[in-house]
Amino acid sequence: MIIIVGTLGSAAFCSLVVGCFFRKRLRTVKERYHSKRQKKKVANDMKKTVESLQFRLETIETATNKFSDDNKLGEGGFGAVFKGTLGNGHEIAVKRLSKSSTQGVQEFQNEVVLVAKLQHRNLVRLLGFCLEGEETLLVYEYVPNKSLDNFLFEPNKREQLDWSKRCMIIGGIARGILYLHEDSRLRVIHRDLKASNILLDEEMNPKISDFGMAKMFGVDGQTQGNTERVVGTLGYMAPEYAIEGIYSVKSDVFSFGILLLEITTGRKNFLGFNCRFPTLLAHAWQSWNEGKGLDLIDPILSKDSCKPDQVLRYIHIGLLCVQEDANRRPTMSSVVLMLKTETIGLPKPERPAFFTGRSANMQHPIAANSRTINGLTISDDLPR
Repeated sequence: MIIIVGTLGSAAFCSLVVGCFFRKRLRTVKERYHSKRQKKKVANDMKKTVESLQFRLETIETATNKFSDDNKLGEGGFGAVFKGTLGNGHEIAVKRLSKSSTQGVQEFQNEVVLVAKLQHRNLVRLLGFCLEGEETLLVYEYVPNKSLDNFLFEPNKREQLDWSKRCMIIGGIARGILYLHEDSRLRVIHRDLKASNILLDEEMNPKISDFGMAKMFGVDGQTQGNTERVVGTLGYMAPEYAIEGIYSVKSDVFSFGILLLEITTGRKNFLGFNCRFPTLLAHAWQSWNEGKGLDLIDPILSKDSCKPDQVLRYIHIGLLCVQEDANRRPTMSSVVLMLKTETIGLPKPERPAFFTGRSANMQHPIAANSRTINGLTISDDLPR
């Protein structure tokens, strides 16, 4: 009797194990089937998206008058930008990428699809692209007031940026970066945030542009990467990226801090290796520590148009963003909160990452007369 019960128990146990195995196996097969269907659907959606974004070369040539110099808006490291008008009267900006680009067609199309999915009022909208013959073209919405540096560093135009407009521009840039870092479908690190990559619309709302150097991560929590080829603009690059090739959301925060200080003071951070004056960063840190923060305010600004406490708070936030230790820099969600909520206390900033002083340790020194070496560019770009 005991033997029979034991045998029946063993059989029941084996049946249970076999049943669990087959149920797990069936679930795995179903998951693989659904995964394949999902991948196929994503591929089909991507194909449809690419087709919907594609412009004919003939259309763009007509819109830009065959890329005439009269339509040229500016030129950057990756190519020239032209204004165009489509047959329906819609104005566009066309970036004509350099023919020396080594990016493959498939990679280019994939990047276009990803960037086209980024939708935020403080990002320049990508409308499409064209790949015909030797031409590689990106088509963006046209932003009439060109770039921030066109106003900020031009004495005749800077007075158009009163304090309220500067606050609006700072807040808009911050929200745009926050979207890239935390709120978009992918985590995006821009890697080249600077005044010439901030475009201004007819109401002076800022729009972040130029994602040619951007790095995109999935939603798996990855927040940093490493590269042997450093690309970016001197004066805006975080030290850990310029020296070690480490980029992260915190390197974008550093660039934003430089932008915030430039917008507040009306001064460029980096004026060249032969400049006798200290960088804006060094000057701001010294003035802040000497209790002379208000001396940093752009002299063009009327004393009546800005609140001293608010200006000092913005400078304080800027110095928090440019701290040498990337881990001590705030996230963009914290920055947005600090900018709009004056009751939030701010920690004391630590020593910033002076570009002069650490640059001597770089493995790839940059000659004073060079425009571009190892992907680095001096920050006196033409406005887009």
